[in-house]
Amino acid sequence: MMPKVNHILFVCRQNQMRSRTAETIFGETEHYICRSAGLSKHAPVHLDKSIIDWADIIFVMQEKHKRSICNSFPLEASIKAIIVLDIEDHYYFMEPALVELLETKVRPYLDTLSI
Repeated sequence: MMPKVNHILFVCRQNQMRSRTAETIFGETEHYICRSAGLSKHAPVHLDKSIIDWADIIFVMQEKHKRSICNSFPLEASIKAIIVLDIEDHYYFMEPALVELLETKVRPYLDTLSI
């Protein structure tokens, strides 16, 4: 029997800095696959119902992102684990400080998926 592969979604407002960095650094392993999306209609990957349905776990950068998801997709959000990382919007893509912060906050969750 093949092990379950978890689908991990990272969400921020624009899907250009924080969530894209998270998707890039965590990528894909035998235990999970990562994607990212943004809440803004101008985001390269705009969050929609199909992406939420795909996700097993959703990491959002700020509490306001969780509220937005819960307001826009109440049914889908009610059955998902949504974890707030508390990472403010003042980093650029792959900025070392952002990478370190994501590693510190996200890695403990992902490590439990490989047990």
